[in-house]
Amino acid sequence: MKNIFCRGSMSLAFTLVAATTSFAQNKSLKIGDSLPESFWTTPLKVVNHSQKTITLSEEKNKLVLIDFWSTWCSACLMSLPRIEALQQKFGNKLKILPVSSQDKTALDKFFASSNGKKYKSMMSTYEDKALHSLFPHVGVPFIIWVKDGKLFNSTDAGQLTEQTINEVLNGEKSSLQTIIQMDRARPLMLSEDYDRQRNVQLLNYSFFAKGQIPDIGAGGTYRKTALGKIHGRQFTNQPLWDIYYPIGYELIKQQDKISFTEKRIIIDVKEPKQLMPIEKADGSNDGADLYNYEFIIPEQKSDSLYNYMLEDLNRYSGYSVTFEKRPVQCLVLVRTSTKDKLETKGGEKRSTFPQTPSILKNVPLKNMVNMLNGEIPIKELFIDETGYTGNVDLEVSGVKDIATLKKELQKYDLDLIPQERQVLMMVIRDQRN
Repeated sequence: MKNIFCRGSMSLAFTLVAATTSFAQNKSLKIGDSLPESFWTTPLKVVNHSQKTITLSEEKNKLVLIDFWSTWCSACLMSLPRIEALQQKFGNKLKILPVSSQDKTALDKFFASSNGKKYKSMMSTYEDKALHSLFPHVGVPFIIWVKDGKLFNSTDAGQLTEQTINEVLNGEKSSLQTIIQMDRARPLMLSEDYDRQRNVQLLNYSFFAKGQIPDIGAGGTYRKTALGKIHGRQFTNQPLWDIYYPIGYELIKQQDKISFTEKRIIIDVKEPKQLMPIEKADGSNDGADLYNYEFIIPEQKSDSLYNYMLEDLNRYSGYSVTFEKRPVQCLVLVRTSTKDKLETKGGEKRSTFPQTPSILKNVPLKNMVNMLNGEIPIKELFIDETGYTGNVDLEVSGVKDIATLKKELQKYDLDLIPQERQVLMMVIRDQRN
């Protein structure tokens, strides 16, 4: 089965709010420890409440859930309806307190918006420092469970359900999985025992695991030398597609002048959907086809990083990725005259492709070609063979279809010619035994 497979969207386990904190949960406060008196007595500034501040002193006999959230966090907003429903369901047995470090203006703006109006009855703290200091974390949403005055657990928002709450309230065996958010500043799963070693230098590190790690969000980071050269990459809770794509981008960039996009990837596997996350109806995913990958090499070998990464993944991923010249039907951009109708008049640089109108101002023509090769409905690969090297001024009404685009490019003495070209492609195959 051969096809071009497009990336889908997916919800993050949590959204990063910081990347430099060393391990998320305060190690001095362990699960089972009693909360300090300040947890109950510190005044907390709140919105959507008759009082300007509240304390938790009257909630000591309840199951208290601290929900760290932010208005810009999509995963947080997805959980708001569930939070409201659970609070109503359990009434006085439960206290769910949304906690935000954002200022009052930001929260008021959100609750006044069309989306936020639905939660106008939901109280939330703002400009919080006390609870953030007591329960440090690197991402939101993040839930702190407090029972009988003690830290019972820390989890992601996905574990906040009627079942788990009943388990805790009834003293049953809890199915909660503790989440202690991991910090991207250190290699994935590298033991803290390494930090205690003297005169030891990490030269190579590889970690590859299938399945969602709830302790860290979806994303990644770079490992850089003191001079800024990249000698390592980290990917967390990503489909294989989103690991292969940047590798392909970097390796083809080294060899080819044509921009690398999804149009230059050939999927030749039996089950292409396994390269992507399996989405649920609510936009989240079950994590079955998510991967976590960390790869670090010696600094002096940084120029070969992506070659080594690809070799590593080809050994263990179950797929084989190669780069091959293939005949590809392209749209070749050419000039139809020697008259220069493109030369820029200068001024501020601007590029709005593929918006309507689509404008290039004082930028290279390749900017248009690169954007046309992006995620637009035209499936053909665009190749620039104009030979034009200077900056240009150009405007078309928008990228709708090839016929419209061809017609509008004519006023600049440009044309798009359908022709076959040998193009370096990234090919993903099932690994043969």
